[in-house]
Amino acid sequence: MDTLQFCIERRKAERPAFVNVLKAVPQGRLDYRPDPRSRTAVDLAWLIAMEEGCLVTLIEKGSIEWKEPPPPATVAEIVAHYERSAALVDERLARLDGSAWEKTAAMLITGAPAWEAPLREHVWGFFFDAIHHRGQLTTYLRPMGAKVPSIYGPSGDDPGQ
Repeated sequence: MDTLQFCIERRKAERPAFVNVLKAVPQGRLDYRPDPRSRTAVDLAWLIAMEEGCLVTLIEKGSIEWKEPPPPATVAEIVAHYERSAALVDERLARLDGSAWEKTAAMLITGAPAWEAPLREHVWGFFFDAIHHRGQLTTYLRPMGAKVPSIYGPSGDDPGQ
């Protein structure tokens, strides 16, 4: 199995955990943050969803201008955006060949290249960043009165599948 196929398989395996964590965010507690310097729950959830949308553009065009638009008003909209975008990323990845996987891509901030690397590094980097923020978001759930879903095994709130 090559690294592209492995990436597609890992993304598909992780998707249910992302959806479960996003759905666990209580609508009435979107403004929760454990510290004034921390992102709010809605900002974290939206970042996870938005990164998937950015990957669609990066795969299609070879570059992306990083912007953080304001989040939607509801958890349901964030979950829907994540699910649509994640499916599109996986569809686009399945169409790539080895040369496209290795082609240089760029993330721009205010028009200037902030990260230039092979597309594979961007896809893995965004994936790892989303996993990191998913973990961060799970630490918000109990203080917000929600339950932590099973991710890699049972949680104290969810015995898992």
